[in-house]
Amino acid sequence: MSSGPIIPLEGKATLGTPLKYALFRAIWIASVVSNIGTWMQNVAGVWLVTTLTTSALLVALMQTATSLPAFLLSMPAGAMGDLIDRRRLLLLTQGFMAVVAFVLGGLTLLGEISAFGVLAFTFLLGIGAALNAPVWQTVTTELVPRPVLPFAITLNGVSNNIARAIGPAVGGLIIAYYSPGWVFLVNGLSFLGTYAVVFSWKRNEEASSGPAENFAGALRAGLRYVQYSPAIYAVLFRTFAFSFGASAMWGLLSVVIGHKLNLSSGTYGVMLSWLGAGAITGALLMGRAGDKLNFNQRVLLGTLVFVGTNVCLAFVTVVYWLYPVMFLSGIAWLMVMTSFSTTVQLHVPKWVQARVVSMYMLVFQAGLSLGSIVWGELADRASLEIALLTTAAWMLVSMLLAIPFPMRSAEGLDLAPAEHWPDPAVQSSIDPDDGPVVVMIEYEVETADLPAFRQAVARLTRLRLRDGALRAGVFSDVADARRITEFFYVATWGEHQRQHHRFTKEDQAVEAQVRQLHTGPQPPRVTHFLAFPKTPNVEVATPYETMEGPQ
Repeated sequence: MSSGPIIPLEGKATLGTPLKYALFRAIWIASVVSNIGTWMQNVAGVWLVTTLTTSALLVALMQTATSLPAFLLSMPAGAMGDLIDRRRLLLLTQGFMAVVAFVLGGLTLLGEISAFGVLAFTFLLGIGAALNAPVWQTVTTELVPRPVLPFAITLNGVSNNIARAIGPAVGGLIIAYYSPGWVFLVNGLSFLGTYAVVFSWKRNEEASSGPAENFAGALRAGLRYVQYSPAIYAVLFRTFAFSFGASAMWGLLSVVIGHKLNLSSGTYGVMLSWLGAGAITGALLMGRAGDKLNFNQRVLLGTLVFVGTNVCLAFVTVVYWLYPVMFLSGIAWLMVMTSFSTTVQLHVPKWVQARVVSMYMLVFQAGLSLGSIVWGELADRASLEIALLTTAAWMLVSMLLAIPFPMRSAEGLDLAPAEHWPDPAVQSSIDPDDGPVVVMIEYEVETADLPAFRQAVARLTRLRLRDGALRAGVFSDVADARRITEFFYVATWGEHQRQHHRFTKEDQAVEAQVRQLHTGPQPPRVTHFLAFPKTPNVEVATPYETMEGPQ
């Protein structure tokens, strides 16, 4: 299957629109199958550890074993996803996870596995998932047009929750009648199925935009982008607070079922199925009535539901009353997680997408890992009820983060590269590793316009820093305050060339506001300064003027 150009959207998008795109449909079906295997694996692994030990901490550490690799590897995985071919990386990760699942299944069937062994193999699967996840998330943007993307992201959530509804129940039955080892082997087969679909994808090669980045530089660029993007770091703060609290339900649910209510693995699987059914219902509700709630409101409502979930898990002793609680929790989980994921992906241009998504997933998994340890330890040292009630209090207080960190709408954003900066004039070729580089732009601004100019250029300065500048600022002439010089300092000439391709059409509007306040007889003068050039005949300063904007 070839990716080819994305067919433009005709009419208003709905939840079913992404499935009209053949390649997205094939990969989505493969993800459903793979996710079913993963959820079967999760149930089998957690239940196997529950039967091999009486420690609530060890059981809760199963969540940590899954999440910790993402905390350690998400950022390197994101950098790899932006630097190398994403299809090849997916093939590598799917093949690796298949091998790990097969080995775990074989050892379990032979009776040669311990609780710590299950934790170790779960950690290895977590490594594969950590390397796979950022790339898998960003592949969606290559398969559907931007207006359809929110619905495609929701369907990705539905994929996981269809699996949550089916996988635990099937896994529980296999465990009850056979062995967890067979579940692990089935999961290995699901990875092979996904491998086959990805292998058939003939992804189009992308043209390089500017000099190639090295691995360390790509990591720094991703961190810098998040640091100077308020819309992104607001989501990250909210994500950590939510996942830290929500980890108690995921980490302690099997303890509630197995140790508090003294029920079987089948009941645990059914409980997770109710969660999955709720999430699928939540997707349908958002598909029909999603416009009535913005992302902020969805997150607040979902968090409030999870407050009630933890209170119910602490006090309810009749399992049948917990089924509707899990159903509502599934709706809330999908509502919150798709709100976070969609906000991140709609605010990020393609050049840094995998890196930013990886940081989002790192923060999410860090919350799950740390929360699982904290709530599991609290359950061991105090009681299960105290741990769950403390979690509910945490989530209630975390709702206050909506005040300093509101989630911003991405509607109407155009993140396509502006490509409006002409190449600077140089006397000879410059090595991409030469530097540092200082770019200076000279403006003339009327005294009455200076306050407006300061506000506009402050936004532009943040964009310079976000796209690669190590330092940026604005100076005024002490003899004439109307003469203003903007500067930004970049590590290398190659990094400055990459800035040309990182500036988006959305950013172009900010630059235009600054330039509109320039009143000189000529356009703003742009000058480049290169420190210690390796080529002797390259001048240290090369003036270059343009009406199109800085270089």
